[in-house]
Amino acid sequence: MPLPLLPGNSFNRNVGKEKFHKSQHWGFCNNVMMLVSEEKPGIGGEPLLGQKIKPKSTIYPQGDGSDLPSWVAFDKQVLSFDAYLEEEVPDKSQTKYRIRYYKIYYYPEDDTIQVNEPEVKNSGLPQGTSIRRHRITLPPPDEDQFYTVYHFNVGTEVVFYGRIFKIYDCDTFTRNFLRKLGVKVNPPVQCPEDPYTKIRREILEHVEPLRPYESFDTRKQFLQYHGKVLRFFCLWDDSVSMLGDRRELILHYFLCDDTIEIKELLPDNSGRDPTKMFLRRSKLPKDGHTRVYQPGQITDRTVLNLYGDLKRNQEDGYLLDKHKLGKVDQEFYKDCDLSLGVTINVWGRKVLLYDCDEFTKSYYKSKYGIENFTSVSCKPPSPPPKIERKFPPYNGFGSEEDSLRNCLGLKPTPHRKNFKKFMEKDRYGLESNILRFFAKLDTEKYVDLDRIFVISYYLADDTISVFEPIENNSGVTGGMFLKRSRVKKPGQPVFKSELSEYFKAEEFYIGVTVNVNGYVFHLLNADEYTLKYMEQNVDKYPFSDFERSLQKVKQEESRSRELKQVFRAADCKHTKMVDYNTFRDIVMTFTHGNLSEQEFITIARHYRVPEEICPDGDFLLGLAQEKFKKNFFENFDRIIYACGYEDREKKNVLPTKDIKRLCKSFRLPLTDDLLESLLSRFENSEKQIDYKSFFSTLDWRKNPVPELHAQEYLKQRCEDVWLGMPSPIPAKNIDYFTFLKDTVGLEEE
Repeated sequence: MPLPLLPGNSFNRNVGKEKFHKSQHWGFCNNVMMLVSEEKPGIGGEPLLGQKIKPKSTIYPQGDGSDLPSWVAFDKQVLSFDAYLEEEVPDKSQTKYRIRYYKIYYYPEDDTIQVNEPEVKNSGLPQGTSIRRHRITLPPPDEDQFYTVYHFNVGTEVVFYGRIFKIYDCDTFTRNFLRKLGVKVNPPVQCPEDPYTKIRREILEHVEPLRPYESFDTRKQFLQYHGKVLRFFCLWDDSVSMLGDRRELILHYFLCDDTIEIKELLPDNSGRDPTKMFLRRSKLPKDGHTRVYQPGQITDRTVLNLYGDLKRNQEDGYLLDKHKLGKVDQEFYKDCDLSLGVTINVWGRKVLLYDCDEFTKSYYKSKYGIENFTSVSCKPPSPPPKIERKFPPYNGFGSEEDSLRNCLGLKPTPHRKNFKKFMEKDRYGLESNILRFFAKLDTEKYVDLDRIFVISYYLADDTISVFEPIENNSGVTGGMFLKRSRVKKPGQPVFKSELSEYFKAEEFYIGVTVNVNGYVFHLLNADEYTLKYMEQNVDKYPFSDFERSLQKVKQEESRSRELKQVFRAADCKHTKMVDYNTFRDIVMTFTHGNLSEQEFITIARHYRVPEEICPDGDFLLGLAQEKFKKNFFENFDRIIYACGYEDREKKNVLPTKDIKRLCKSFRLPLTDDLLESLLSRFENSEKQIDYKSFFSTLDWRKNPVPELHAQEYLKQRCEDVWLGMPSPIPAKNIDYFTFLKDTVGLEEE
């Protein structure tokens, strides 16, 4: 008959046990996942026979706060204990042992310990870091465990690698930390004095000579503190006197000879003479306002008599007054008298020291143990709060700027425009500083779909004008669509106190849509000057940055093989170039639309194949005479007379460089390229020109040529998604082979 399943009736140890899993090799130590290795327990997480489980985290009582890891909860917290060590001396002639003092630092975040020995002058012992920071094991037989916070207390001993350290005190933070853990901290224990240090101090006291006359040798002070100067920032508040004000000063204290100099900080337009020194370098007496002593009255020694020449071999000498009768005592300011917040007497002027530099702080901290260097607030009394001026909203009359100027004063003044920008961006020579874009209306009206516009942005004053080219039989009256003016951004209230925001030049680029007074324009293309301007100012136009645009193409490097095949199939004649539309179709399809229109045009302009245009002579003459007509230039006879004066040999020819120089001196309204082309047409083999024939041919009054007819733009097919209608293309052919080398690294076959 089986026994009932009651306590004491079963020999099975697994009765009531619920966990039978196989323990894993990974565990958590201080909330960090770590490998357990040999500490792996048995079945169900129970320890094996004879196995000791080491503590996996620092031993602290569980609190009610958040469960943070120890390296976060105890970050930058260190427990400091003062300890000493009795060390046996091999040479026992003077002392049998030495007392060495240590600082024990305990880091709660990871239970590491560091032992440092403060340096003692002339101790004869190597001092500094005695034990580097790491976890230290307990002495045998508990060497499998480490020191924790509960092993430290005042009056106890700790053993680090066989050396016994006796703790006799700790700092306030450590004492409060242990009390929060429930540890009763013992009172401080008296620390024994090092016998060797005591003997050495007694010897030095007896060795010091007692002379009737003290020596005043300042060379040691000079050599030790030469070049070291304390700097204080001072304030002399003289506002109580008539026409007085607050004076900012800088005090320099020279440690080598205890002298002081003061400089004054004069603000701009203060009206004061720019004096270099407020007080020249000298010793500053504390009672300088009482009287001024004559030179020789204040001395370190009092001389009674001089002697010499009494004997042949006797040197000259002097006798000093032992009792120092008639000595004038005067106290001077020392470095111990200067500190933040102290008011010193500078010859009757009360000067407040309110701040100092970093070197001064470190000097006082190391010499006098001063820790508090809080600067003294010496700000002048704050003026009454300024009442914020509120302007009425714009009423609709005149411009917003003029309406605002009426509210700023009783006598209105006109609005000041940016004259510097106007002079820099105004038209100068061939630099028009006008950005022109081709645009169309973004509308659903069928009548307005084919209308094309020219939008001009003037950089000089940020104005915009819109012009519609006149097209015959279009049913639309062309001409000026929008007069030149500044255009406000849409979505702004009309009647408001603030000035409106206007369109800027950076907001216009190819492919963008702008709202100009309710008409939505889609920018299709731009002229050559505009494209060059945007490429030269890539900080304002990032879409015109060639490197940035090319990087987007390089992102599709995984499909480089497909791109090479498509370009080779398009180039049947192996000319290493394709037309513009084919190049655009391939690149746009390859980038999946990630490339904007401005970025694509930037790439196309970089890899375009230059077209060789050789205009004929009649075209150049017609172009030159047209320039002369527009500028009413008729001084050809004077130029010929000047050339005859230069022609001393009367050969009717001059060198090309002389003809060019004369053209420049008479200011012919021709560009450099056009002038070079004309000179090359009339130049002979000896690089000389018949000046009479040359200038007679250019004379548009005597030898006119047929007028030039404007050439039509070269128009090719473009996708409707891009422009919606035919438009001039920026390039005819594109060098795709160089483009592939720069993007996918194609090598020339």
